[in-house]
Amino acid sequence: MIRLIHNELLKIIGKWRSSIGFILIGVLMPLILWGFAKGGESFQREHLGQMSDSFVVVGSIVNGFLATYVVMNFLWVHVPFLIMLVSGDIVASEGQSGTFRIYLTRSVSRLKIIIAKWLTTLVYIFALLVFSSIMSLGLGALWLGVGDLVVFHEGLLILPWDMAFWRFTLAFWLVLGAMFTVSTLCFMFSSMVNNGIGPIIGGMAFLIIGLAVANIPLTFFETISPYLFTSYLDVWKKAFFDPIPWGEIGFDLTVLMGHLLIFLMITIRHFSKKDILT
Repeated sequence: MIRLIHNELLKIIGKWRSSIGFILIGVLMPLILWGFAKGGESFQREHLGQMSDSFVVVGSIVNGFLATYVVMNFLWVHVPFLIMLVSGDIVASEGQSGTFRIYLTRSVSRLKIIIAKWLTTLVYIFALLVFSSIMSLGLGALWLGVGDLVVFHEGLLILPWDMAFWRFTLAFWLVLGAMFTVSTLCFMFSSMVNNGIGPIIGGMAFLIIGLAVANIPLTFFETISPYLFTSYLDVWKKAFFDPIPWGEIGFDLTVLMGHLLIFLMITIRHFSKKDILT
């Protein structure tokens, strides 16, 4: 299995689309942090709004923690699209190129092959999110410094810098679970076709529709929203609530992991019967 995963990682590294996410984040993060460094005072006025008349702010609330929090609120909807570029292509591309006709005749079982490909996508996602964390939280701390994190949850919540760091650590793992589910959905689509474009477009369409249903306040949508995993992709935000709602986080993760297992089981069942001759 280790050798299979190693081979799949080499395939991913060798494709230019695998580097798109890293390039985009590597360019976007410094640009956003530069914007915070130049426009921090105006952002602070807008962030606090009328509340600034109720208390005295000593120094600046703009720091690496706040910049990372703002970036996470912006990118959690966009990162799944970067992930789909890899998870939607990893199986379908081999069907398109015809390599499965040789690959699946080897002594290695189809189950091991598809599990290795799935685990490889998870490794890629982990690497991408670690890189994103380094570029946002790490670079942000060096460029803007650290300090208390000011967020809004049922009023103004101020988290000391040491507590904010552990909240970000929790948020990272929660984001990771959500992105694993998104990736497995696209991975499932990839196992069903022999063209990488279809799974990517299909995954994006499903995500856009699901997010629309989860966020548009219509009675009909509110009825079906709890059954869609897209309604729980923002579970990471609860890491910054006070107190942390562990029960809600556990429920959200259960729903996400439940969908992930369903997508994976469908993938395994379909791939085990995949026709490689036509």
